[in-house]
Amino acid sequence: MDSFTMTRLMDAARTEAERSWQDGGIPVGAVLASEDGTIVARGHNCRVQHGDPTSHGETECIRRAGRRRDWHQLTLVTTLSPCPMCAGTAVLLGLRRVVIGERRSYQGAEEWLRQAGIAVDCLDDPACVALMERMQRLKPDLWQEDIGR
Repeated sequence: MDSFTMTRLMDAARTEAERSWQDGGIPVGAVLASEDGTIVARGHNCRVQHGDPTSHGETECIRRAGRRRDWHQLTLVTTLSPCPMCAGTAVLLGLRRVVIGERRSYQGAEEWLRQAGIAVDCLDDPACVALMERMQRLKPDLWQEDIGR
């Protein structure tokens, strides 16, 4: 997957993150795409909206993808480094690649992804960094709750 495609997909994931924020949630979004960049599913964090601690952006996206047999050909694009639950889901499904928007505010289980043979790319996207900085500044209690502190 080339850098142009990764950037385009990250734009779509950021749009999902903004949807969550506008709904009073945590600004993390994700898309699942084929190697040619075709988006097969979208999702955003709904943990607050649904009162469900497992409704992360990545898990919501994967749930929307439904039953598939081509997981090993798909790329998960997420605005934030995936937590152990989301990384574990990627490992379980055998995804091909995970593209991360930023890891400055939270370093997830990226090493686990690599150990499972999943390619990991971090774009260090300034707009993704800004999403999390805004949340930490405006809703610090929600941030602490989300990261389990």
